[in-house]
Amino acid sequence: MQMIGHAFAPPAFHDFCAREKRLCSTSGSQKLVELTNSRSAELASVNSSVNRRITESSDMATNGTDDDWRVPSRYGDCEDFAILKKAELMKMGWPASALLLTVARSGWDGHTVLTVRTSKGDLILDNRSSSVKDWSRTPYRYFARQALGVGKPWELIGSAEPVI
Repeated sequence: MQMIGHAFAPPAFHDFCAREKRLCSTSGSQKLVELTNSRSAELASVNSSVNRRITESSDMATNGTDDDWRVPSRYGDCEDFAILKKAELMKMGWPASALLLTVARSGWDGHTVLTVRTSKGDLILDNRSSSVKDWSRTPYRYFARQALGVGKPWELIGSAEPVI
């Protein structure tokens, strides 16, 4: 992903970070993870496991608010799926600095996914797909993601540049 400047974080991100500081972190020196076969299998396993365990439900239906970022236990919307995937990968030893919450557009709707920075490119873990994909090969128009290494600031995303 090409970063083209500063972006504002989604409003609910700030409240989430007050509760879950470690899951908002992108600090650390390791900005990319070497994508071995076992690491690739871990990504696929976490993506599909979370997608199976969590039932998609809007924040309004789940907890009566328009936008509320949380670590889900049974129900959640797209950002909750992404947050849980980040939490599970961090428990497996993946560095927070390579796990970035990312917002995109799907048609007119906003959508949140987890971007995983790897030696083979930026990969997307998405609640709408059981496959882990290169970000440029997804149907979304990416808008912003957490900035590398600094925690709360976000960055604007430029055009897709496929990894070959």
